[in-house]
Amino acid sequence: MTWMDRLSLFTPLDLAAVVSIYLAWFLIGWRIENSPKSAPSVSMLMAEYRREWMRQMVTRNPRIFDAQTLSTLRQSTSFFASATLIALGGATAAIANSEQLMGLGNQITLESHPAIVWEIKLLITITFLMNAFLKFVWSNRLFGYCAVIMAAVPNDITDPNAEPRAAKAAKLNISAALSFNRGLRSIYFALCSGAWFLGPEALIAATVITCAVLWRREFNSKSRAALMDDTDRTPV
Repeated sequence: MTWMDRLSLFTPLDLAAVVSIYLAWFLIGWRIENSPKSAPSVSMLMAEYRREWMRQMVTRNPRIFDAQTLSTLRQSTSFFASATLIALGGATAAIANSEQLMGLGNQITLESHPAIVWEIKLLITITFLMNAFLKFVWSNRLFGYCAVIMAAVPNDITDPNAEPRAAKAAKLNISAALSFNRGLRSIYFALCSGAWFLGPEALIAATVITCAVLWRREFNSKSRAALMDDTDRTPV
């Protein structure tokens, strides 16, 4: 069966739903990471606090708190990377067992479709999971780089290397958090893509709901309101 034959198994609405989920994933990520200063996202607000963390670290002695915090962040990336890898294994096994996958899919929709239809639908989920795994692994690596640079920051604020190295540590910390957040968004959309088993309408609806959840958490949540509280004198 050629790719044209496989595509003929899907309706134009199916193709539109697939395009919409990838487009929404890209656009919501771009908006979160490029929010204007007048309406910053939680991710951008936290980036400024990460810079402030590294500035405060220069004069903190001992730096046990900083080491513990960074260790917790690395543990989070390791946990999500492991969980995503397990999910990838399960999804790949489901594709390998196409007969059971076809039976489950046909029971869900009460329609009879060949196995290749369900396999392609599951491939969309796998692509998001793969992206999430790679982002989590890279985030863990960047937090490791950050730890090394933090260890090289002198405690003496008058040392000419103190502030430049702290700034480097902050950039690596922010980059690691950026990759971690991208991985989390991919997990959101991986879960969202499962709605395609119910049909293209369900996938489009799930995409809209997922974007709404991400938008609320980044731009209209109580946590963002706390970060935007003007009683904090830290410049953000």
